[in-house]
Amino acid sequence: MTEVSDDLIDVGEQRRNRVAPWIAMAIAISMIALFVVLIGADPGGGKDAQSPLLGRPAPEATGTLMDGGNFDLSQRKGSWVLLNFFRADCVPCIQEHPALVDFNEQQAELGIDGAEFYSIVVDDSREDVEEFFADNGGDWPVVLDHQLIDVAFGVALVPETWFIDPSGIVQARIISRVSAERLNITMQQLREVDAE
Repeated sequence: MTEVSDDLIDVGEQRRNRVAPWIAMAIAISMIALFVVLIGADPGGGKDAQSPLLGRPAPEATGTLMDGGNFDLSQRKGSWVLLNFFRADCVPCIQEHPALVDFNEQQAELGIDGAEFYSIVVDDSREDVEEFFADNGGDWPVVLDHQLIDVAFGVALVPETWFIDPSGIVQARIISRVSAERLNITMQQLREVDAE
């Protein structure tokens, strides 16, 4: 009887020994596939996101600019306006910042036809934001103290970028970090629709 049970134990171990490499291989293939998907993902494309605000007048948005001036979104009618919500310690915000600098410079070259760009600071200190811009560049207006603009726009996580047309209507929302190319393409598409 003892010999039979030892044989059964050996058979069970042999089965486990045969199955274990296949399980390890399946896990390894899954990890490689996940890695390939992550590598192939567009890191700066952002994602279009729905919002009840799309196609409607932008919410009231007022605040104090980092340079001490006042910001009132309703006073920006007549221009395309982009609002980029960010924090100085947000990794995707840091990663997208060079693209924002490029986009802002490209829009400035368009003169009065270029979009106005604003950073809306979400839960961050003046000191951290000033240091961030000193280290990373960017010469557009930054709204530091505001009356919950992020709440009015329904911003849950930063970064987010919102496009508002010259009539004050919200036209697009992109969540996650963006590239200058994506911003320019979206602006061009929105301008073409607006011109029709």
